[in-house]
Amino acid sequence: MTPELMFPTTPSTDATQRKLIAGIVVATLVTLALVIADLASGGRPDPQPLRAAATLLDGSWRFHTGDDPRWASADADDSGWETVDLTAPPGSHDGDVGLPDYVGGWMAHGHPGYHGYAWYRRAVTVPAGRATWDILGPTLVEDGYELYWNGQLLGGSGRLGPDPRLVGTRPLRFALPADAAGTRGVLAVRTYMLPSSGVSPDGGGMHTAPMLAPRPTSDALHSVQWQRTIAGYIADAVEPAAMLALVGLALGYGARSRRKGFLAFACIALVLTAARRLDNAIVAWTDLQDLATYTWLASVMWIPTQAAWVLAWNRWCLPAWRSIDVLAVALGIAGIAGALAHAATWRSVCRLGSIALFVLIGARMIRNGPMRVLALVTLASIMASLFGGELLDTLGVPGIWFPFGIGVARTQYVYAVAVPLLAILIVRTLRPKTLASVVVATAAE
Repeated sequence: MTPELMFPTTPSTDATQRKLIAGIVVATLVTLALVIADLASGGRPDPQPLRAAATLLDGSWRFHTGDDPRWASADADDSGWETVDLTAPPGSHDGDVGLPDYVGGWMAHGHPGYHGYAWYRRAVTVPAGRATWDILGPTLVEDGYELYWNGQLLGGSGRLGPDPRLVGTRPLRFALPADAAGTRGVLAVRTYMLPSSGVSPDGGGMHTAPMLAPRPTSDALHSVQWQRTIAGYIADAVEPAAMLALVGLALGYGARSRRKGFLAFACIALVLTAARRLDNAIVAWTDLQDLATYTWLASVMWIPTQAAWVLAWNRWCLPAWRSIDVLAVALGIAGIAGALAHAATWRSVCRLGSIALFVLIGARMIRNGPMRVLALVTLASIMASLFGGELLDTLGVPGIWFPFGIGVARTQYVYAVAVPLLAILIVRTLRPKTLASVVVATAAE
């Protein structure tokens, strides 16, 4: 009989375990309070004095699909272009972060299914005076844009041209020329939507209008926009950090664990999960990763992640079943092949097969697993995070909720429960120090 099978299914706790569990509870509550505070701060409406000093450039814009660099010029003839209204309904916001002043894109304005380039143009009058004026770029564009003033490129999100490199749009600020005050010019926005972007009924192009603001009002509004953007993805940064902390906990105390195999694969799964979640914040906050890479990773990374979780939980009830390991690896290979071939059927088969393996593992836990209730609840939370579409959609659970006006995905709620549960479960696998010494000595003999 191996040392791992010599211990009771409901292990006792020692002082170290109790301190670790208390620390986990305190750290969870403090982190939750900080995240809630950030959501509450980021979800506040723009201060009214700032909005009153700025001009939202909504209303009628000229619109044309296609691409021609001459359309940036103030002299370009746009009289034959379409007219689109970028006036947002009161209280509207996007369905992800909760960005205000949201309007439907070109697919909702007569161009369903269109991908590629399109231009927006409108005349803008800059008030006279000594103020320096900025354009606050649209905070939500599918998928990238360049902004021009009277034919002069002011900047943009990503790189457009023959080989576009698109990154997530975020708050950007562009200085108008020093002599713009007291003049009337043409603001042109060149947008591009990737062919790989999903098709939604209101997708494509600008979803929020730019703003014209004098300094320092533009500085303050830019800061408010960034607070909202940070709050929209704060959980995607905090939860990966917590997952990596769990990896550190497992590595630091793994020598005392009764479930070393479980911890080894759980660490792999946690690293993969953390990388996948952190990817959202990286794309939202930085230009480090382009959208094409992000989309590819999103379609592939979930496969080894769910396989690693299956391999981990298969080692909770000892001995691990070789058949489950083989099926998990086979489903992972099939899933990767399906993702690379863009075969939705293979993806569904892989996910449903993995769910079946988790259910089988859960049945083993019910029969003879240690710490049955805690382990089953933790397993269920991991399953809910991995298979929300299959498990939670059928229950009518919304995919995104908007506490304080900021979008928080249901997966983020699930991980807020799963991470501390898994931390406590890891601690509960530890042997008391005196017993651990005996096991080490026995193994050495």
